[in-house]
Amino acid sequence: MRIRILGCSGGIGAGSRTSAMLVDDDVLIDAGTGIGDLELNDLDSIRHVFLTHAHLDHIAGLPMLVDRVFDEDFTTPLTVYAREETLRAIREHLFNDTIWPDFSRLPSAERPMLRYHVCSPGDTITIRHRDFYAVDVLHTVPTLGYTVQNSGGAFAVSGDTKTNETLWPVLNACDDLRVLVIEVSFPDEMEQLANEAGHYCPKTLTRDLQRLDHDPEIWLTGMKPGKENEILEQVVRAAPQRRIRMLSRGTVLTV
Repeated sequence: MRIRILGCSGGIGAGSRTSAMLVDDDVLIDAGTGIGDLELNDLDSIRHVFLTHAHLDHIAGLPMLVDRVFDEDFTTPLTVYAREETLRAIREHLFNDTIWPDFSRLPSAERPMLRYHVCSPGDTITIRHRDFYAVDVLHTVPTLGYTVQNSGGAFAVSGDTKTNETLWPVLNACDDLRVLVIEVSFPDEMEQLANEAGHYCPKTLTRDLQRLDHDPEIWLTGMKPGKENEILEQVVRAAPQRRIRMLSRGTVLTV
């Protein structure tokens, strides 16, 4: 698998794009502002979108993506996979014919270009040679992380989360976990805010990393703009035995 990082920032600013990663050429995990940098033919190849949750930094690019790939004579619809609560939120508040057209009824209700697929914790969705497994994590709204498995190994995406009891057993069950992409949004000096907002800070993340039995590459994501280097230094200092790096837009991971 080839995982191309389109956006990994916890906010906007010069050069910053919010969460989105392209798996091979046809699957997105999250659809933040990062997808806007794709070439048109790359956008047209995407037919599956896995959402971690409904917060704007993870869905901001989705309406424009659907608009781009819309074709009245399509052969394969665009399918969005997410928790029932997430799908309900985007249907009611985004694709509602007020903020944006309801593409789940276009070009017709019988044959829509946009389809929704409920993906609950514990579900596995197989797309070609890859198995996407959904895991419950703890944020301020219902949220999923994902493990993605193929014959070459597995990589995992935490989604937005704080200390939780559900992610780590799933990661430990992945005997060939090669890559872990995990969010850490605030520095330790903002630990209380991080916890209230449902995010890791370096202290809480590195404490939970002690529960991980494997030694994957660990890539940090979701950091607030301007705090990246501070957060990275705090994580590396607290977990020197781990292989920890910071994601950047354009990073390519291979599993």
